[in-house]
Amino acid sequence: MLLLPMITGIGEQVRLFADQIARETGVVAVTWDPWHGPSSDDTEHAELSRLLAELDDRAVVEEQERLLAHMRSALGVQHVGVIGWCLGGRFAFILGGRDPELANVIAYHPTVTIPPAENHSIDAIEQIRCTTAPVMMAYPGKDSIVSRESFDRMQEALLHRDGAPSMVHVYPDAKHGFSDARRHGEAPNAEAFNLSWPQALALIRATTVAV
Repeated sequence: MLLLPMITGIGEQVRLFADQIARETGVVAVTWDPWHGPSSDDTEHAELSRLLAELDDRAVVEEQERLLAHMRSALGVQHVGVIGWCLGGRFAFILGGRDPELANVIAYHPTVTIPPAENHSIDAIEQIRCTTAPVMMAYPGKDSIVSRESFDRMQEALLHRDGAPSMVHVYPDAKHGFSDARRHGEAPNAEAFNLSWPQALALIRATTVAV
């Protein structure tokens, strides 16, 4: 699995996700580093937000595709999927539309906004329509960043794919970023993660390990 982090970069939470995926499914877990070093472990949120605004879609996708190629060639992995959170969820959708060989696409609270951010040059919803892999999307009903209109468009794109399974989760009282343990002090966030995470792991096993 290629992991695509949230704004935190490869911080403690994302390392925990990688460890859990590798341990509980037996797959190779490789994490893309959006900031090439900094993470929430050592960098203030304001600085990470500044870096986020400077991301270039084309450069990011080229970097992620190089990681996928490395996993398939150098690591010898036959069945590769992607899982992303927030900004990484959006890029998971983009990779899904560009790479027909992906085994799965999992997007947690993907940051696909209306209107798109100024530096979002790739239409993520159009890429959803082109995705042939099984997809799981988890959306929090009280997302303060991604509107219900955006969710409706993502869901419509998923459900109109031909022959490709879609698993759409809606957690009405959860908030954006509910998978981050630091937000589990609010019960709806913890409940949403506890319900969705075993299903994400099951999808990983079913599409990679058990192929």
